[in-house]
Amino acid sequence: MRPEAPVLETTPTTGEDLWAAVHAERAALAEDLAALAPAQWATPSLCGRWSVEEVVAHLSAAAATGRTRWLRSMAAARLDPDVHNDRRLAEQRGPTPAATLERFRALITSTTAPTGHTAAWLGEVVVHAQDVRRPLGLTRTPPVPVVTAVANFYASRDFAVDSRTAAAGLLLRATDGPFTAGTGPLVSGTTLALTMAIAGRRAYLDELTGPGVSVLRERCPRP
Repeated sequence: MRPEAPVLETTPTTGEDLWAAVHAERAALAEDLAALAPAQWATPSLCGRWSVEEVVAHLSAAAATGRTRWLRSMAAARLDPDVHNDRRLAEQRGPTPAATLERFRALITSTTAPTGHTAAWLGEVVVHAQDVRRPLGLTRTPPVPVVTAVANFYASRDFAVDSRTAAAGLLLRATDGPFTAGTGPLVSGTTLALTMAIAGRRAYLDELTGPGVSVLRERCPRP
């Protein structure tokens, strides 16, 4: 059963509210992907070398890996996050795309995570969901309060992505919500576009305006 999406008028900040948002965004993504044709699962995502199916398997791995297992996996990978991610992704990728999706569905309500940074794990699903939706032409946008929680976290620290470094010396200002961070040349746009851009997704840069966009463009990883 799909978890009920939380009705949010303010940015979630408590662990309970953040996990509810994680569960709702996972469920929404699973619903979006349910009707994909087999060939669509091989579509390249916005996430580097991973296909749509591989991104979904990665999300399952994140939802199935607690702190102890994460530490052991990173040690076995000699602290190489790419090796760690590839190994855990392979565990969660099924023999068919349908099986991969079912494994993801089974973890929708998981609260397992390597650390207690719940906003980061909300960011994981928000960003990776857009990594697959955009190339597939799927148009769902997460609620602004949900993305605002991710934007606030990303602007405050480098964690899974170098988002704080990307945003350094820039004034980020959302046009659709309360998010604002930093000082310097202005970069404005929707909360989602700002979040995706500081997470390194160049595809969203054209949705932003302001004199700071050129700076952010130089900092975004190139394909």
